[in-house]
Amino acid sequence: MPETAHDSLHARVRTKGVNPILYWFVRGILQPFFHLYFRLSRIGREHIPLDGPVILACNHRSFLDPFVIATCARRPMYYVAKKELFDSPWKAWILNSLGAFPVDRGNGDGSMLDSAKAILARGDAVMIFVEGTRVRPGALGRPRRGVGRLALETGAPVVPVAIIGTESIRRGWRIRPHKVRIRCGRPLTFPRVESASPQLAGAVTDRIWPCVMLQWEWLGGQPPLRRAAVIGAGAWGTTLAVALARAGVEVDLGCRTAAQASVLSTARENEFHLPGVELPDNVRAVRAADLELSRHDLVVFAVPSAALPAALATHGAGLPRRAGVLLASKGLVAPLGKLPSAFAAQRLPGRAIACVGGPSHARQALDGGAAIVIGSADAGLARQLRETFAAAGFSVSVTRDVAGVELAGCAKNAAALAAAAVAGHGPNAAGAAAGLVFGEVAGLCRAVGADPVTLNGLAGSGDLVATVLATGSRNRRAGEMLGRGMAAADIAPALGQTAEAMASVPLLAERLRAARIPAPAIDGLAGLIDGTVEPDGWARSLTGPSVGERSRAA
Repeated sequence: MPETAHDSLHARVRTKGVNPILYWFVRGILQPFFHLYFRLSRIGREHIPLDGPVILACNHRSFLDPFVIATCARRPMYYVAKKELFDSPWKAWILNSLGAFPVDRGNGDGSMLDSAKAILARGDAVMIFVEGTRVRPGALGRPRRGVGRLALETGAPVVPVAIIGTESIRRGWRIRPHKVRIRCGRPLTFPRVESASPQLAGAVTDRIWPCVMLQWEWLGGQPPLRRAAVIGAGAWGTTLAVALARAGVEVDLGCRTAAQASVLSTARENEFHLPGVELPDNVRAVRAADLELSRHDLVVFAVPSAALPAALATHGAGLPRRAGVLLASKGLVAPLGKLPSAFAAQRLPGRAIACVGGPSHARQALDGGAAIVIGSADAGLARQLRETFAAAGFSVSVTRDVAGVELAGCAKNAAALAAAAVAGHGPNAAGAAAGLVFGEVAGLCRAVGADPVTLNGLAGSGDLVATVLATGSRNRRAGEMLGRGMAAADIAPALGQTAEAMASVPLLAERLRAARIPAPAIDGLAGLIDGTVEPDGWARSLTGPSVGERSRAA
C-alpha cells in the first residue's frame, strides 16, 4: 500500500477514530466467542481507567492479541500493527476501522508516534506491544524503548498487561480451543517531558517491562533465564557455567565435595579440569548437595551418563516446575541403555528437557567459541538456550531431534574410542573403525525414530573431528590405552577422568542386539572393552574380508 494511503489511515485514527458500528458489531461477536472457545480469563480489569488517556503495555504472542486484550475494557482500544498488514484497501479499511494504524518497524516511524499521541490527547486508549513483534514460544522477548518515549511525552498512565495462551491457538489456518488468560497490573505514571532522549526513554521502558514480566510470570509464563545451577564441576560443567555467566546469568556450580567448592571459590579457577580459565564473579561454587534448586530457572546436569541416575535421584525432587533441564551427558544410561533425555523425562514428568551436542572442546569453546547443537522438543526452552549461548559467543543450532543429537554424541565417543584403539594399525584401520561405528549407530537412529542425517552434521561428524584433533580428548586417550592392551578397569584411574565411551559402548551393543541390527564393529569394540577380543585381531577384522567374503572367494 503506498505511503499516501498510510497517511490517510493515520489521519483517520487521529481525527475520526474507530468506526463505532463496525467496532462494536465485531466485538459483540468476538467477545462471547473468546469466552466460550478460549475459556477467557481476565484478571485486574479494574486497573484500566474507564475514561481518559491510558497506554496498555503488552507482550505479543499472536495476531489475535489486540482483539482479545480489547475485551478487558468497555471502550475502544487503538493499537499499532505492522504496515505489511495494510497491503490491500479492503483489509486496511477494516483494520483501521477497528482501531489499527500502521508502523514501519525498525525505521523510527514518527507518524506512528504522532498518531498515538493524538489518540491519547483526546482521551482514548492505546495498546503498545513492547517487544515490537510477536514472540513465541518460551519466555518474553526484549523490550523496545518506544513505550517509554510515548509515556514520557504524553504523561498518560501505563497499565502493564500480560497475555498467555494465544500462542497455542493457531495451527496453520485452524483456530484451536485453548485456555487464554490476561492479567493487568496497577497503572504506572511518569513525569511528562517535551522531548524524551533515547536514554531516558530506555530507562522508563526498563521500569515498565519488569511489571509486564511480573504479570506474565504470575500467569505461569516461562521466566527469563536469570539463575542457573550446573551440577558437575568437571571440564565441561565448568565451561557451561562460565558460558552462562558470560551471558549474564547468575550461576551456582555444584561440586562433588565441599573441599572442591572451597578450592574453586578461593582460587577462582578450576585448576585440575580447566586451568587458566578464571571463574566470573557471577559463578558461585558450592557443594552440589547444598544446592537450593527452587530458585533456579535452569538446571544443567553436566555429569557422565553413568552418574545421571544418582544425580537425578538426589536433585530431581527439588527442581521447580518452571525450571528447564539441560543434559550434557554423551552416552547411554545403565542398565537398559536409555538415552539421557528419555531417562530424565521418566523421572521428571512435565519438565522441559534439552540436550547439548556438537564440537565443543571445553577450553577452546571459551577461548574461540563453539558450534553447538541444542536438541529439545520444547521450542520455548530451545529458543531460550539458543539466545543465552549465543550471547556467550557460541554459534547455536536448534533441532527437535533430541534422540538424534544424543545418539550422535554416543556414536562420536564410540567412533573416537574405536579409531584410537586401532590407530597403531594405520589410518585405514582407524577410518574403517570410525566409519563402521557411525554406520551401525545410523541403523539404531532409524529404529528409534531419530534422523540419521543428524549424525552427519555438527552433533556427529563435526564432534568426531574435534575429538580426534583435541590433545586432551578422554575417549581418544582411552582408545589408545585399549589398543596397547590395558585392561578397561585400569583406564579410568590412569586418565583421572571419565571416558564416556567405556561405559556406553557395551550398552550400545546391547541395544543394537535388542533391535536386531547387525553391528559387528560395535560388538567387537565391546569385546575389546570387556577383554574377550584382542586388539590386533579386531583391527584385522575391520579391513580384511569377512567370513562370507572369504568363502565366496574360495
